[in-house]
Amino acid sequence: MRVLVLGGTGWLGRAIVAELLTRGAEVTCLARGVSGAVPAGAQLIRSDRRSGDAYEQVRGAWDEVIELSSERGLVEPALTALAGGAAHWTLVSSVSVYARNDEPGADESAAVVEPTDPARYADAKVHAERVTSDRLAKRLTVVRPGLIVGAGDPSDRFGYWPARLSRGGRVITPTTRGRFVQVIDVVDLAAWIARAARTRHSGVVNAVGEPMPMRDFFDGVASTVGSDAEMVAVDDATLLAHDVRYWAGPRSLPLWLPSTDTAFAQRGGAAFQKSGGRTRPFALTVKDVADDERARGVSRPRRSGLTRSEEEALLVRVR
Repeated sequence: MRVLVLGGTGWLGRAIVAELLTRGAEVTCLARGVSGAVPAGAQLIRSDRRSGDAYEQVRGAWDEVIELSSERGLVEPALTALAGGAAHWTLVSSVSVYARNDEPGADESAAVVEPTDPARYADAKVHAERVTSDRLAKRLTVVRPGLIVGAGDPSDRFGYWPARLSRGGRVITPTTRGRFVQVIDVVDLAAWIARAARTRHSGVVNAVGEPMPMRDFFDGVASTVGSDAEMVAVDDATLLAHDVRYWAGPRSLPLWLPSTDTAFAQRGGAAFQKSGGRTRPFALTVKDVADDERARGVSRPRRSGLTRSEEEALLVRVR
């Protein structure tokens, strides 16, 4: 199977390429190469996809094309250049496309946002889905992952908790009642995408694991990393009053969502399971992430979460 990956040097892209290679695929990656190297065994063709001749070296027949971007200036020219020669195409989208996050168990038929702002993440994903579907029809798989986690995750969202709990002490958490965590391990996602390419799956699939009550999430992480930390649950109003932010980024409590959006982490995953999707045990994912966090340094500067000084200052105020 000849596969063209549009990207392949970033975190998810490398995982997909590595999985394809283990299944015997001949993999070519088209990318600038600034995010890193491709896995050994894959061919990297360096190209700026915004240039007029970006696709000259990869025109022709492909068993599979995998698109990792949602930028209009990348997606549309790739379709123009390559759609005619692709036997099958996979577009990596996101569960962020859905218009509502208050419907637990909602599946792929749920309404999506209407794209009005190409700079907004969800809008760009929906636009990419629609233009790609228009060109590929039944030759297309649209995969909508939930929160992608695993070793090497550059976002630092999931990894914040194994790292923080492994340090022990008093740990600020959001209140957990009515809240859930739902993840997909990058290894499991890559395996499903490789399977979809091989079977030429058609349609839209939420790639998500089982929703886990947030309290079980914290207890499971603590148990796996061997933590005796004291978890200090702080209510939403207090957190917001002290400029603690939702979900991700600086000064955040990662994975914390507004109470109106808790169904974001309760998406229906039946189609994923029916189409061969498998999820590894939660403890194994946590162990992989915790090992990676220790290797990178649990106290290192992070893209998401509270710094040690921010948390200590907040603990003084919420005693």
